[in-house]
Amino acid sequence: MSYGGDGYDDERDRGVPSQTRTRLPEQDGFADRRPAASPGRSVVTIVGIVLILIAAIVFANRPDDSTGSDGGGTDDGNRPGANPTAPSGQQPVEGFTNGIPSGFPQSAEGAESAATNYAVALGGEGMFNAQERELIVTTISASDATAGLLQAFNADYSPAFNERVGIDADGNAPDGLTFVSRATPIGSYLTAYTDTTAEVSVWCSGLFGLAGTESLTPVRSSWFTINFTLAWENGDWKVTGSTQTEGPTPVPGDNRASGAQEIAEAVEEYGGFTYAR
Repeated sequence: MSYGGDGYDDERDRGVPSQTRTRLPEQDGFADRRPAASPGRSVVTIVGIVLILIAAIVFANRPDDSTGSDGGGTDDGNRPGANPTAPSGQQPVEGFTNGIPSGFPQSAEGAESAATNYAVALGGEGMFNAQERELIVTTISASDATAGLLQAFNADYSPAFNERVGIDADGNAPDGLTFVSRATPIGSYLTAYTDTTAEVSVWCSGLFGLAGTESLTPVRSSWFTINFTLAWENGDWKVTGSTQTEGPTPVPGDNRASGAQEIAEAVEEYGGFTYAR
């Protein structure tokens, strides 16, 4: 039986009697009466198809001015709004200060990029070490806000908190364990903007805990939003205040939880990113 036909191999299987076929000699009267194709007409047809394809490609790739030219979250650069996940076309910043990206442009997009990178810095393991914490906060904060921010962060990241987490006062994990603290920005939202001030909320997914077979606080995921107020100071965006709220939190998926060793290896192998729109 053939899957390409109707279940029969030939006409005899169908019960159709064989027939005699007579082949007539090729004469002028029985020759193919279809007119020969005109070369000129074929060329015109091909050229027409090519022109139509070119016009379709040009139309599909024409720039869309309806979303603005800067790719940011505002129509005019000032109105607050959400941003698309597609890259805007602007290159990430090239400067770094104490390992933290710096030199963001004085624009709504630059403010969002600064806030996003600062969320990464504030969510890292360095915040659990007093000296590193001071360096981070001093680097990202406005001069008149540094003392207040540092005082607040020192209260949050106290030695007692480190002890509850399972690390020592300097942020070091016990032997055989790997301490994990990461903030991964999912998106940013510009809530207010002027040339010298900005308010940006950064939605993040976080990882936190001790990775290892003997860990009593295994690495867990979390979702939170960091709300920044920024000021333009000395050619860059700096933090003047920040608060953190829980969520938005999506429904957990059906992924199998990885073992402690797999998580520890992933933390060592996979680095973070520099964020810029």
